[in-house]
Amino acid sequence: PWAKSEAARHKAGGAMGAYRPRYPQGVADHPTTWEVFALMSWRDRRLAAVSQAGLVEKFVDALVWVILPVFLIARGVSLPDIGWIVGWYGLVWGGSQLFTGRLSDHVGRLWPNVLGMWICGAGVAMIVVGQGAVWWSVAAAVTGFGMALLYPNLSAAVADITPPTWRGSAIGIYRFWRDLGYGIGALGLGLTAHFYGSTEAAFWFVALSMFASGAVLLWWGEETHPRLNPAPQGATT
Repeated sequence: PWAKSEAARHKAGGAMGAYRPRYPQGVADHPTTWEVFALMSWRDRRLAAVSQAGLVEKFVDALVWVILPVFLIARGVSLPDIGWIVGWYGLVWGGSQLFTGRLSDHVGRLWPNVLGMWICGAGVAMIVVGQGAVWWSVAAAVTGFGMALLYPNLSAAVADITPPTWRGSAIGIYRFWRDLGYGIGALGLGLTAHFYGSTEAAFWFVALSMFASGAVLLWWGEETHPRLNPAPQGATT
């Protein structure tokens, strides 16, 4: 009932004061799955920007869980220390989300998402430019903090600008693209390491992909928080 109530308010002209989401224009109240897929993938540039960022950010997870342990073993790091180094990524990522989501409620979604992509990429690059367990732990923590900035807020951006009548479909398709990044990322990592003959190349592949994806998000995207960037008065979906 809450989704129907929200949809009815916006249909009647946006009875939420300054909170007027910038929903895609010219879309039916109940679009087909294909129509939502097209909106999320290319028709709506803002949603496509979020979807591509979601796909690329999963390259980082594939790297951390597959390539990073191999990289550390080759440098003589013990298995317990590998567990700690990799663990810092997950600990900082998970713990920081307690405030990064709330942060975006105040400052908006766009810059936390863009900076999260770039910080994540910087953390990945740090791993291959330094040595030692402390350095690698710090690099993993930086990567985790970048992930915490973007992870809840990419989903929030999708929710901001999709009507409640098809919001679940939109988030499902966003997550299709996001989770496809595991497979594409793993393939890209393997091919890069194979053709360049080193695991270090896989780190640079991911770091550059994150920087480029963040730039696309900044270029194609916009602030989606309805309080910070409301739709014009009288706009309809």
